Amino acid sequence: MDVLSLIAQQGRGLGGGKIDNFIVPSSVHQLNGGLVVVSLLVAGGWLTWLAVKRRPFDRSAQVLVALSQVFLIVQALLGIKLLDQGMGVVQLYIHYVGGTIPLGFYLIVGWFRFADPVRRARVLAVLVDIGLASAVMAYLIGQAYVNG
Repeated sequence: MDVLSLIAQQGRGLGGGKIDNFIVPSSVHQLNGGLVVVSLLVAGGWLTWLAVKRRPFDRSAQVLVALSQVFLIVQALLGIKLLDQGMGVVQLYIHYVGGTIPLGFYLIVGWFRFADPVRRARVLAVLVDIGLASAVMAYLIGQAYVNG
């Protein structure tokens, strides 16, 4: 451990990196949060429709799921940067947990192999709909504390 602290003390540019000097406004996090909710709403709606009609997981569903994953990852990274800037520390932890639950569901589904694409659509529909509810909760909590 002493070796790591010595390296950090001697290292040039450590702690004074360019990313530390880059400030992200909280409005970017708010905007992307809206995109997260909309993308999960569209993906969940399409997957639910596929599940109800007993149709297989298709290319459209794959694109919608991937798009929502990208928005979720960007949102998590923006949230981490805002915390690093000292913003959002008054937020309830449930905001952070609720915002990452949809990503966790995507990871869980990724661990399973589905031979039946219809079953895959059904499982994803349920998990994306639960993830949508979680993301909406996180978004609303975030909005309540954004100026606090």
